[in-house]
Amino acid sequence: MAGKFELYSDSSGGYRFRLKAGNGEIIATSESYTTKSAAKNGIDSVKSNAPGAEVVEV
Repeated sequence: MAGKFELYSDSSGGYRFRLKAGNGEIIATSESYTTKSAAKNGIDSVKSNAPGAEVVEV
């Protein structure tokens, strides 16, 4: 089973997304966005920017 993004309304009336692994574990969560469209743009940003992202220890 592949991972998926879940888009949802938060308790403050904003929108967030979480990334779930194929086994259902939450592996990332977003900040709160004021619009659903902005949250969807956040998902698109993660999809396009993360595939080759390096891991940097700070």
